[in-house]
Amino acid sequence: MYTTESLRKTLARFPRVTLSQVPTPLYRMDRLSGRFDSYELYVKRDDQTGLAFGGNKARKLDFIMADVVRCGADCVVTWAGVQSNWCRQVAAAATKLGIKTVLVLFKGPRSPEGCDGNLLLDRIFDAEIRIVDAGEIENMLELESVRHVVEPVADQMRSKGLKPYLMPVGGSLVEGSMQGPWGALGYVESFIEIVEQSAELGVKFDAVVLASGSGGTQAGLLVGATLLSPDTRVVGITVYGSTAKVTEYVRSVADQTLEQLGASTRVRGDDIIVFDDYLGEGYGVFNDAVGEAIRLVARAEGLLLDPVYTGKSVAGILDLIEKGYFGTAKNILFLHTGGTPALFPYRSQLLEHLSGKP
Repeated sequence: MYTTESLRKTLARFPRVTLSQVPTPLYRMDRLSGRFDSYELYVKRDDQTGLAFGGNKARKLDFIMADVVRCGADCVVTWAGVQSNWCRQVAAAATKLGIKTVLVLFKGPRSPEGCDGNLLLDRIFDAEIRIVDAGEIENMLELESVRHVVEPVADQMRSKGLKPYLMPVGGSLVEGSMQGPWGALGYVESFIEIVEQSAELGVKFDAVVLASGSGGTQAGLLVGATLLSPDTRVVGITVYGSTAKVTEYVRSVADQTLEQLGASTRVRGDDIIVFDDYLGEGYGVFNDAVGEAIRLVARAEGLLLDPVYTGKSVAGILDLIEKGYFGTAKNILFLHTGGTPALFPYRSQLLEHLSGKP
């Protein structure tokens, strides 16, 4: 049986560097909660982790960048979409540690144009950027699907005398140079904070809801819930893959994380909850439900969401409440994973949506 104290001691065995500013705030969203008769909505502000405008990747990078240093790498090669929050925070973390960053950014036909948002920040952090047509890439979350693009980039760095660390997108799947679920450890720690902060507030959370992409954040939270609060549901709103695919990622990373922690238990299939109902037309494609979630939360709470991740997850929360999914559950925690720099490249879609609203 784990306690928050014993789980913290277990996490302390793993190497880490200090990049994130934690714990992050957790509080009730008063005006948003007032819209519902039966639910109390709270937010965990992991958009305030401090590194390069904050976001969930900072917690992951505390552990992953420690592995980069341990391996003696002087260059990080990673990949994602052209407006990637992950790549922005990798670039910031690497430059802080004096390590070169090379980003392979996949651009789809409906990706925002121009050097704005996260792409602008990547350039400010002096990342070397390769923009590649997404073309026939079916799943950029898996190294195997993009190996033919990213491996040659790593080889180019080696030919220049550098020692690259090939870092999986989102810091989630155990592949490339990352030989353990190091990113998920950051979200085991985040769940410890949630338990501690909920006790201070005198609240027990029935569900924690988040945007889920490569699965590492959800896996870390699920491990924390499994060990500390098994009655708390961890609900992922997928922003990229199908329910089946993201469930596969979460299960794999969660079980590997439990193994690393020395826990004898493994996650049960029923504990992995993923909805792909809110994907709309795909990753990073704006829609009215996202625009409405951004508008509602901004004007109720003074809190900014983004069009790619948190906007879709809150749209999911609102719809699930309306459908009665949470049943008798009362206290729902939204994990704000950051991503607000992506607001700016989507300005035209947002303004069009807002123009028709009071």
